[in-house]
Amino acid sequence: MAFNRISSFQGIYKNLHSPAVIIGAVFALIAIFLSVLLILQHLRHYSNPAEQKWIIGVLFMVPVYAAESVISLWQSRFSIICEILRNCYEAFALYCFGRYLVACVGGERRVVELLEAAAEKQLNEQLLEEGGTRQKHPRRRFRDFFCHPTLLGKDLYTIIKFGIVQYMILKTVCAFLALLLELVGVYGDGEFKWYYGYPYIAVVINFSQMWALFCLVQFYDVTHERLQPIRPLEKFISFKAIVFATWWQGVGIAIICYFGVLPKEGKIQNGIQDFLICIEMAVAAVAHVHVFSAGPYRYLPISEYGKVTSQEIKTDVTVKAEDDKENQAIVEQKKTRMEAPGTSITESVHDVFIGGGGHVVKDVAFTKS
Repeated sequence: MAFNRISSFQGIYKNLHSPAVIIGAVFALIAIFLSVLLILQHLRHYSNPAEQKWIIGVLFMVPVYAAESVISLWQSRFSIICEILRNCYEAFALYCFGRYLVACVGGERRVVELLEAAAEKQLNEQLLEEGGTRQKHPRRRFRDFFCHPTLLGKDLYTIIKFGIVQYMILKTVCAFLALLLELVGVYGDGEFKWYYGYPYIAVVINFSQMWALFCLVQFYDVTHERLQPIRPLEKFISFKAIVFATWWQGVGIAIICYFGVLPKEGKIQNGIQDFLICIEMAVAAVAHVHVFSAGPYRYLPISEYGKVTSQEIKTDVTVKAEDDKENQAIVEQKKTRMEAPGTSITESVHDVFIGGGGHVVKDVAFTKS
């Protein structure tokens, strides 16, 4: 009976496989096209390298996910390799997003200054409420990270930085460990059994990811006022939806297969996950066009460089006089802005890889030490 049920599922999967590959490929191409177009716009208007190098790192997440998912859906034998590459880049994209937020605040030094000032302010407020005397060196405890993160001052940034980078390191290590276990036949993808490596790796990655995302939330909580110009909530939701949803989606499908709702044989589990990711990446690409638009970087404050443009806006308004007569008036508003000079894409790419790579190496060395 069980064998007939599995055979029936496999027959349905084979019949649906080709249409699923075609549909997934269409959505993947849409995602790749929109993302590459947006990346090229940022490279062309590369006016703020401190921010844009990290935006580009985040944007590459969509084409990487889409390409690997459609390849894995097309040829299931590549699924484990594609999953490893996808997991590695997901960790790097989370790191890029954290560095982008730091750059938007004004860089690491500015972040430390803001956190120290916020800690000073909160300590003074507590002293006024309690009427006590202030210690010369107030004691900072780790539990304050959960209850009163502002009190930690510059130590808060150290914890957040460690939380983000540890995920990048652990995710990469676990991805290659999964490949090694798969080669010796003890990985057991989707199998929640003690003699397989999958459940242990899933627990480690889940804890590491939750810790990294929590660190990002804490960073947003203490800096959200400074981040308001970049609409941080939209960016948080669009990014976390990809990282969080795809991971738990995979775990959910594995649990469904574990309880026998869907068969484990024939890579059906991976096929469903890959197909859903192809569709989700097209949606994510559309969201990124609006959330991570290159528009704000096309114009700079007025200076001696670039092309200065003026825009006049005329609005008809009705003015009510003292004798209750309505008179028509025109309000003119003039906006002046400077169009940023175009940047060589070659120079932009060089800065993204060389400049960004230098930061990654420093932060990994810091975390390991």
